[in-house]
Amino acid sequence: MFTTLARIIKYGFQNFWRNNLVSFATILVLLLAVVVFQGMVIFGEIGKQAINAVQDKIDISVYFVSNAPEDEILKLKEALLTLSEVKSVDYISKDEALELFKERHADDPTISQAIGELEENPLRASLNIKAKNPNQYSLIASFLENDSSKSVIQEVSYSQNQVVIDRLAKILSLGRRTAAVLTLAFAIVAIIISFNTILLAIYSNKEEIGIMRLVGASNAFIRGPYIIVGVIYGIIAVLLAMILSAPFIYAASPYVAVFIPGMSLWGFFMGSFFKLLGYNLLFGVGIGVISSVIVIRKYLEV
Repeated sequence: MFTTLARIIKYGFQNFWRNNLVSFATILVLLLAVVVFQGMVIFGEIGKQAINAVQDKIDISVYFVSNAPEDEILKLKEALLTLSEVKSVDYISKDEALELFKERHADDPTISQAIGELEENPLRASLNIKAKNPNQYSLIASFLENDSSKSVIQEVSYSQNQVVIDRLAKILSLGRRTAAVLTLAFAIVAIIISFNTILLAIYSNKEEIGIMRLVGASNAFIRGPYIIVGVIYGIIAVLLAMILSAPFIYAASPYVAVFIPGMSLWGFFMGSFFKLLGYNLLFGVGIGVISSVIVIRKYLEV
């Protein structure tokens, strides 16, 4: 068994080197397919981090009329917390709002002086509501419109925040679809080129295969070297993709950090290196093996 496997691997490497120019072209196309696939995986992580960053800053703020009873506000807070869509609700009283305002403008003497001259607190009590999912803010807004406490609500800041979420979601969705189409296109091209490369190798070894069949070699033994060639294509393409993409990811990392604070693209790449390598190997080697299996099966059936 071990001897047979060793021979299959040996013949596979021989076939690879025998058609080195065509093998190079196949690896190049497969490399592009793997790079696009890897880019789609990394873009998905960037998109997820971007959504989380925006979502942490987005909420619905409910502002109440100046004479709204505190027990009425707290009653609404409890009602909101019973909703499955609500992640958290923070109550900020008029006094707390004033203190936060003073802290925010502590370095501005003009504003500090103006606050000191006020006879009463002009700020309003509010509830800051965070949803579990950005798509659920519309449901929360509808609840507020129909709740019995509507009479004490002066303003609900919903529409402005929803525009930001919707625009970001559309951009990310378009990016994912574009990356998926490119990955599929390169995968198809890579399969076609691999298919023709292995077909050329089979025809160049036609007599050798005929002799192997005459002496009773099994289809598995004949098929094995060409599957090994497909594996070699995939492994080389994946290793090149990881090596060549690393400098670009490192260079792009500071720019991504500006767009998404706290997001380290290089840190994600290094921390997920083996996971990305595994995904790429499944994709790249899968394409090589699939094309090999298709062409050798078609030839052996002739």
